Amino acid sequence: MTETTDGDVDELKAANAQELHRAVREEGQDELERPVSSLFWSGLAAGLTISASLLAEGTLEAHLPDSPARPLIAAIGYPMGFLLVILGRMQLFTESTITAMLPLVTTPSRWAAVRTLRLWAIVIGANLVGTALSAAAIVWGWPGDPAIREGMINVSHTVLALSPLATFLNAVPAGFLIAIIAWALPNAREQSFFVIFAVTYLVAIGGFSHSIVGSNEAFVMIFSGEAGPVRVLLGFLVPAILGNLAGGAGLFAVLAHAQVKDEMRKGGETRKRNAARRNARPQPVARKPLS
Repeated sequence: MTETTDGDVDELKAANAQELHRAVREEGQDELERPVSSLFWSGLAAGLTISASLLAEGTLEAHLPDSPARPLIAAIGYPMGFLLVILGRMQLFTESTITAMLPLVTTPSRWAAVRTLRLWAIVIGANLVGTALSAAAIVWGWPGDPAIREGMINVSHTVLALSPLATFLNAVPAGFLIAIIAWALPNAREQSFFVIFAVTYLVAIGGFSHSIVGSNEAFVMIFSGEAGPVRVLLGFLVPAILGNLAGGAGLFAVLAHAQVKDEMRKGGETRKRNAARRNARPQPVARKPLS
């Protein structure tokens, strides 16, 4: 029988809250230090790729018969864009709400605050450019199948159905849930696909407002002439972005940090005491060699 070593056992253990905090915080620190061009191109790729959610939903919508279960089945397509973006390590705004926030709340500084705002501004802008480009392509001829294009436009109608206040309130749980994905992925390992799918499917069937996926649908409404830019901006984009921030950065990131901050502080104090004890130990006196 093969003996299990301590290292094997450690590999099987799930990371605890402090280890998750450190993993997500270090990822956020790396994001804060990325150059503008890297953030922009990664964010643009994410904005274009996230349109796979609308494509998958629209395709299912076009081919499903009219029935009460149709919205639940069509929503299976919603996670597609998230799977491609998150597993492809592209820069998505709602993931950045927690990863960028943890370095700031752990070690507050002007540098961290400025870098966090810089990251969010660049990523939001790049994501929106990407979703706008894909929306224009959808309305003006892509994909080639008119039934699928019509299905994508039909799916997009729901994005402006709520008032700005309702959109904000619906965006808070969406931001919270997407932040959970970033927090859970270090432990998910081979199950990352299922974690992303389950959480984003819940966002879809719950009718929660995701600012970036929703922006793709909102831009479709603009380019198809069914909504004006002001209505989209004030009725959806602004409240959805603020709600996602409140749920991801304001709620989940603060809670994630609050559960470990005392342990982190005590751990730091313990390390200082141990270092002090080591320094206080009498050093052995070097003996002179016998002549």
